[in-house]
Amino acid sequence: MTKWEYVTVPVLVHATKQILDNWGADGWELVQIVPGMNAENLVAYLKRPISDGQGTGGQA
Repeated sequence: MTKWEYVTVPVLVHATKQILDNWGADGWELVQIVPGMNAENLVAYLKRPISDGQGTGGQA
């Protein structure tokens, strides 16, 4: 069974692609993006598999 870790990230509207590309390069997958506290910000929910130490799940 795959195990996941999650993170929430503030995202500036004018830099959305750059911010998500940086997290994606570290293996994070976007799950959802929602409005933040003001019009300039969004909140991204990301996940990535974690290794269980036996070669299943996670990335090498």
